[in-house]
Amino acid sequence: MTEGNFVDYVKMHLTSGKGGQGSAHLRREKYIPKGGPDGGDGGRGGHIILRANRNLWTLYHLKFRRHFKAGHGGAGSKQTSTGADGDDVYIEVPLGTVVRDTETQNIILEITEEGQEVIIAQGGKGGLGNNHFKSSTNQTPRYAQPGLDGVEVDITLELKVLADVGLVGFPNAGKSTLLSVVTAAKPKIANYEFTTLKPNLGIVDYRDGQTFVMADIPGIIEGAAEGKGLGHYFLRHIERNSTLLFLIPADADDIKKQYDILLDELRRYNPEMLDKDRLVAISKSDMLDDELKAEMKAELDIDFKDIPYLFFSSVAQQGLVELKDKLWEMLNE
Repeated sequence: MTEGNFVDYVKMHLTSGKGGQGSAHLRREKYIPKGGPDGGDGGRGGHIILRANRNLWTLYHLKFRRHFKAGHGGAGSKQTSTGADGDDVYIEVPLGTVVRDTETQNIILEITEEGQEVIIAQGGKGGLGNNHFKSSTNQTPRYAQPGLDGVEVDITLELKVLADVGLVGFPNAGKSTLLSVVTAAKPKIANYEFTTLKPNLGIVDYRDGQTFVMADIPGIIEGAAEGKGLGHYFLRHIERNSTLLFLIPADADDIKKQYDILLDELRRYNPEMLDKDRLVAISKSDMLDDELKAEMKAELDIDFKDIPYLFFSSVAQQGLVELKDKLWEMLNE
């Protein structure tokens, strides 16, 4: 998937179908010149239904089609025949899709299970035929109900990437490089900030055919929770990760300070993020000799006494096995 094909935010206008008109037909046959009412009901209008599809990873297929309209119900007819229901419209969405009311921004529902189907715009009910209105005092009613109108709904779809491990770090911390080394993903990599503008997903092969999903997201900058940099654009993508992997380069001026800033941005965005498992990984550690690494370990043992940390290098292929072992252990605790 190219970066331009990743779409995680779409506004849509939905119109369900109108219910069919009930029939006011009176039975008229060769030997029954004055039969009673036999008008059938109108069919219901078509629904608009959201359906989860695990094979989709983006909302790109909805980018250029924002209006959906379901079919109208058919009119009832003689011999109490019910009109045909209007054609339903199914909209396929990836797992992790959040549906909001565009006007109020309230969350209507979340799509999280494969095959899940939700009627998001209900079709109008079909009108009753005159057969329903006959009585002892009104044996030949010549009226029937019209069908009810459909509804118009404006919704916003937001995709929150579903991954086991979310990479958290400042721009240019080595997140994309790590993803390219431990998975088959091919994210854009360059030596400047905000190389990654859209989330990238990769499947990490572990032992005995076991796998887990890792997500590389655009880098955090201080003030991201208020919308600076890429702001909320990326923060929502790590809400569903069960484990957060904090990447801090070995040449950072102050590793603990960088970690505290990252953690504070997550807290300000959503305090529940602090409940997730955390692992600190010092990237680009091939730059360190044994003596310097020993000095850093002495400091980190104090700074991260309650949080696990390790050293690795994506370029030199150092510490990657230990990193995957630790992540697998945390995911399966």
